[in-house]
Amino acid sequence: MIDLSAIQRPTVLVVDDEPLNLQVVRSMLHADYRLVFAKDGRSALTLAAAATPDLVLLDVMMPGMTGYEVCRELKSQALTRFVPVIFATALADEANEELGLACGAVDYVVKPLNAGILRARIRTHLSLVRMEELHVTRLQAIRCLGAAAEYKDNETGLHVVRMSHYAHVLALAAGYGAAEADDLLHAAPMHDIGKIGIPDAILQKPGALTPEERTVMMEHPRIGADILGNHPSRLFQLARTIALTHHEKWDGSGYPHGLAGADIPLVGRIVALADVFDALTSARPYKPAWPVEDAMGWIQSQSGSHFDPALVELLQQNLPQLLEIKARFGEETAALPPPA
Repeated sequence: MIDLSAIQRPTVLVVDDEPLNLQVVRSMLHADYRLVFAKDGRSALTLAAAATPDLVLLDVMMPGMTGYEVCRELKSQALTRFVPVIFATALADEANEELGLACGAVDYVVKPLNAGILRARIRTHLSLVRMEELHVTRLQAIRCLGAAAEYKDNETGLHVVRMSHYAHVLALAAGYGAAEADDLLHAAPMHDIGKIGIPDAILQKPGALTPEERTVMMEHPRIGADILGNHPSRLFQLARTIALTHHEKWDGSGYPHGLAGADIPLVGRIVALADVFDALTSARPYKPAWPVEDAMGWIQSQSGSHFDPALVELLQQNLPQLLEIKARFGEETAALPPPA
């Protein structure tokens, strides 16, 4: 009969050339982890490739291949480069510890091993891995939902790539830290997720919308906020705020809540500007792209009414960087008269 509890436990690869040391580690960890053992570096690399362990507990001084060499090899392989490595060794001096961490290890414990400390160190590093996996999973969910919205609309996937990078540049220019700006970069593609709830006959209509159809279209920010919900993840909270507020206008004439000025969350103001800049300067099925100078002229005419004046100024100041992004991800621009 299959032992499901063993399958669900994290796998730890223990590498040591001394059988007694392997037995000691086994007695400390076998109740909580699925253990795989190797007595030399080459065997460890083979097992790591086959078993894909969640963590490697690695001795340093071994015949044939040292632990440092094993660690470097693990970090050079795509399959194992993100697997945390903890050195467990009798080499207690700072120089060896520094060398071990320089090789890519996440921790360094000294023999004789203390069972409580070893278990705590392993739990900590496995927890960090799970947090990173959760973050990656949330990013993937965000991207999948953004892609779903694109299938409903007549915009290309490059639109959300460009406008997200534009928003990232504006956020940094507005004083965001690097981590906050990265969160915005990843959340911005969700700005139009609510269009999933708009009927195709309205969303894909080639001509102008009737007043009734426009009323329906104006519901997509609320729908987007409902889809994203009140999730505890900061990334989803940010995406919800963006979805709900990116059609608000500085003068209060936007929707869905008619917010004005600084009452509009800054992320909503940033994405609104980035979204329109890309819409104007990119070709769509219903229009060619505008020249950048015409697009900037129109945006500046809307400073203080549609857009936050400070952000319009930052857009102008950082235009060369935005144009680099446009060249990397975009199409050639084509002439079109600016709107009346």
